[in-house]
Amino acid sequence: MDFLTIIQVLDSTVRLATPLLLACLAGLYSERAGIFDIGLEGKMLMAAFFSAAIAATSGSVWLGLLAGIVSSLLLSGLHGLASITFRGNQLISGVAINFLAAGMTVLIAQDWFQQGGRTPSLIGGGRFAPIELPFAEALSGVPILGPIYSELISGHPILVYLAFLAVPATWWILYRTRFGLRLRAVGENPAAVDTAGVSVVGLRYAAVAICGVLCGIAGAYLATALQAGFVKDMTAGRGFIALAALIFAKWRPWHAMWACLLFGFLQAIALRYQNIDVGGFVIPVQAMDALPYILTVVILAGFVGKAIPPRAGGEPYVKER
Repeated sequence: MDFLTIIQVLDSTVRLATPLLLACLAGLYSERAGIFDIGLEGKMLMAAFFSAAIAATSGSVWLGLLAGIVSSLLLSGLHGLASITFRGNQLISGVAINFLAAGMTVLIAQDWFQQGGRTPSLIGGGRFAPIELPFAEALSGVPILGPIYSELISGHPILVYLAFLAVPATWWILYRTRFGLRLRAVGENPAAVDTAGVSVVGLRYAAVAICGVLCGIAGAYLATALQAGFVKDMTAGRGFIALAALIFAKWRPWHAMWACLLFGFLQAIALRYQNIDVGGFVIPVQAMDALPYILTVVILAGFVGKAIPPRAGGEPYVKER
């Protein structure tokens, strides 16, 4: 494998890891506040559909992004209502959101566009275009550093840069601000937070709202940047992979980024190399495609070490009278 091929694989890794990273950070905020959310998949899927649908009809990718965020926020509000206000089972609420999104997106897409549950292909202003960073073309001929800057760092849609900037921002919010301290505390000991006069319900709804925004951006990226429109079940389990990455990272932002890059790398390898010949034995393409999902199962089975979630995670808070 030559150097340019390595750069191209890493470039694909960054692109494929972006929706995983956004969804992983979304789950990080929610679960740090004590709200388990396995509905990341459904919120991404709903956002992917509405972002593509609005971008296709309006011709504006920014309106599409806004529509994706709003649709994801509505599902987040539904999850918050069920699990925070009515103290329902958070896992069941997340599963219901996944089923709701899987059915509604295809139903509405067929009603609006009559294209078999998909949206029209996005062109022009309906898609996020790659951004060429300063001096990328001029430096492209420089050995080693040139391809790294012009091919790997430059040339991504704006949402890719936003996703990776969200990692240090999340770290700073969680560990260097009063809001972050309270958010982490409400996931560990909500009674202590309540005793201090801080609203547990308010903090958890704030975390769920942040989760909805990030899932909305992740879904919009899938439909308007990584691909050019919405197709049925286009998230393809990315929400669950993001949850596995979150567990792998033990609910820490920087570790989450590296975990998502690992999953993205496996997806990039599977897409680029089909039917690999290893010593005369040909690895079928199906096995390569299954690599990210196999790693998900391995992580969730606990083979990467014990991951301890926030102590109050998954438990509704009942204020003592």
